[in-house]
Amino acid sequence: MKTKQFLMLSAAAVLAFTLSGCQKGTSSSNSSGFESGVDMVATGEPEVAVVTGAPKVPPPVGDRGPKKWIVNLKTTEIEGIIADSIPYTFWTFNNTVPGSFIRVRLGDEVTLNLKNATNSVLPHNIDLHSVTGPGGGAAATTAAPGKEASFNFKAINAGLYVYHCAAPPVPMHIGNGMYGLILVEPAGGLPKVDKEYYIMQGDFYTKASSAKKGLLEFDNDKAVAENPDYVLFNGSKGSLLGANMIEAKVGETVRLFVGNSGPNLTSSFHVIGEIFDNVYLEGGSTVTHNVQTTMIPAGGSAIVEFKCEVPGEFVIVDHSLSRAFNKGAFGKLKVTGEANPKVFSAKALTKE
Repeated sequence: MKTKQFLMLSAAAVLAFTLSGCQKGTSSSNSSGFESGVDMVATGEPEVAVVTGAPKVPPPVGDRGPKKWIVNLKTTEIEGIIADSIPYTFWTFNNTVPGSFIRVRLGDEVTLNLKNATNSVLPHNIDLHSVTGPGGGAAATTAAPGKEASFNFKAINAGLYVYHCAAPPVPMHIGNGMYGLILVEPAGGLPKVDKEYYIMQGDFYTKASSAKKGLLEFDNDKAVAENPDYVLFNGSKGSLLGANMIEAKVGETVRLFVGNSGPNLTSSFHVIGEIFDNVYLEGGSTVTHNVQTTMIPAGGSAIVEFKCEVPGEFVIVDHSLSRAFNKGAFGKLKVTGEANPKVFSAKALTKE
């Protein structure tokens, strides 16, 4: 009797497995079981996408279907402040470091137009890690100064992806600030939160410019030795301090889209006094919980989420702490609202 029951259960299991396999074969899932955008149909006329400079991000995609977008980026070579009123020659997408945040959804079709400024010295291009195709679009978008290039791609994998210039020498282009993030939201969008911000870490290797007194420029020898002078959030020391602190209120849930351009270092991303409720590991679909510090490789990303339980100023660091306290990877989140003594309380010590 037991043998008969076992055989019946085994047959049922095999049938269920077979049906499951047939169902997967007819869905838009890839070989790993995750939803793919390959066969999704983008509708409507192309629209110009809203892109934003850090720490701002464009609005969530919500529950809309796949659409067609035009993303316009311009590569420039400009002077900007890297730290303590010191100017540096940055190379940028859309005049910001990091470059503009791009936000689409699974199945969207994107036309990316890249224009290289007339006064640039070198050709530039873009390699988007979200693109399935040769070079992530780099060869297709290589543009000499004053020229423009374009290509089309379909967003077939959800996640948070780095993009960067891949013109040679690649470490120099990335090391000068040519990087950013593109978010491909899943169908239905990410869960709603109260605040979203864009943070990207980069390591900078500098020397005195021979062209202009007081100006810093890229130092290839330091880059090869992987010995940066600065490790920075959003391209400059103090970019997330003072009037530039990111903000939230007690009771709000914050989502940080965090990238690491490198070109060399791995980030140990940490918010002092907070615990990440959710971490989308390496910007992908695997979510883990109750994380203190998350590792972000060069050329990688993570999405972190946490609820603000108490007020205060919460320090954002690379927990390789010499980078935070000596090289600039230091910012703050300012949380305002009522105290919550059930979670945290502090009493001042009185002198006897």
